[in-house]
Amino acid sequence: MNERTRVERKTTTSITQAKGETKLSLSTAYDAWMGALVDEFVDAILVGDSLAVVVQGYDTTLPVTLDEIVYHTQMVVRGTQRALIIADLPFLSYETGRDDAIRSAGRCIKEGGAQAVKLEGGRSVAETVASLTAAGIPVVGHLGVQPQAIHTLGSLEPRDDEEAASNLLADAKALEQAGIFALVLELVPASLARSVTQQLTIPTIGIGSGADCDGQIQVFHDLFQLRDSLAEGLATPFCDAGTLMRDALRHYATSVRGES
Repeated sequence: MNERTRVERKTTTSITQAKGETKLSLSTAYDAWMGALVDEFVDAILVGDSLAVVVQGYDTTLPVTLDEIVYHTQMVVRGTQRALIIADLPFLSYETGRDDAIRSAGRCIKEGGAQAVKLEGGRSVAETVASLTAAGIPVVGHLGVQPQAIHTLGSLEPRDDEEAASNLLADAKALEQAGIFALVLELVPASLARSVTQQLTIPTIGIGSGADCDGQIQVFHDLFQLRDSLAEGLATPFCDAGTLMRDALRHYATSVRGES
């Protein structure tokens, strides 16, 4: 990798201070090349459990392991120097108790090199969040559609009713009180996301939740349309790199065969 001028990496403080000042841009990344590519442009990078789907080929995020998250976080950290790196805590790495949560998150920080972790859930994980922050581990929350709960919910369709809105707002306030420094809102109705954003002192990061959140996050592969099936409502491709790559590969293969 080419030598680059050293720059100061974003911090949790710089992320929280952005609220009301500037919109935050985030992307996922899963290796050093992806990390280096997006590092110049985004404020934070999530090493998401979405790697189970877009990299490993699974249908859900559930199979990815903590070891794999740590491994991919190490790669992303090596390829970056500017963006804040957040590691997703995968399914069953934090739900089994405070000590397991601290050990799992600690591995992401100590071994993976991340500066923060993200976990799904509301009031049910507030005590866990408080324990992590007390141990010196910065935490990002995640509400709305929660992919790790797919078997409990039965689907990833968002709920849009008064009870769901009331619960989400209560969850958001509980997580903020427990110490999260930012909150991802996935497929939350835009009006509700706006209300939550206005009532919290920490930044909200939207994915399919309207333009009024304090920032936005997208999966790397969806930004460049690198997979055929984009999640409805979640993805806004900014170029069709997938078609360009397929055309280049077709040209390469036909050239090797002497057909062009």
